[in-house]
Amino acid sequence: MPGFGHLNDQEKKAIASFILNLTAEQKEIYADTLKEEADGSETNYTFTGYNKFLTKEGYPAISPPWGTLTAVDLSTGLHKWQIPFGEYEEFKSKGIPPTGRENYGGPVVTAGGLIFIGASDDAKFRAIHVRNGEILYETDLPATGFATPAVYSVKGRQYVVIAAGGSKWGGKKSDAYVAFALPGEK
Repeated sequence: MPGFGHLNDQEKKAIASFILNLTAEQKEIYADTLKEEADGSETNYTFTGYNKFLTKEGYPAISPPWGTLTAVDLSTGLHKWQIPFGEYEEFKSKGIPPTGRENYGGPVVTAGGLIFIGASDDAKFRAIHVRNGEILYETDLPATGFATPAVYSVKGRQYVVIAAGGSKWGGKKSDAYVAFALPGEK
């Protein structure tokens, strides 16, 4: 969620009194501070884009992991496992453990206990064991797969497909859909 740097002191006080449950301050009346747009409409919100906190090298300016994949037990709400999700090739080649990467897009889970996911900006597609987070298969996509895969079957054989279009934040672009066939009955 973007920051709200445009809020004035009165608006900040109103938000703080709500969050901190300061009932006396909540009774104060705050002036209408709508901003008028060029077309004459009014809005309370502005957007300054996706501003990221990065190092001079372009990496996230916080401690890793910079992206994770987490399994949650929906019966209890507890984490079953969590792994760093995605990696930087330049760190991997130096023997640095996976740091995780920014990721967008969801997974699909099969009845056989496999998680299929692209989502990471490293342009990899992975099959992960649903019980423990172990990466069972990993392959390169033609571009980043910021999409949720689809699973389907034809004549009893199961397939998984993902759109690998790349990212609006730079990197390689593609118009590819990549499909994988799961092993058939022997």
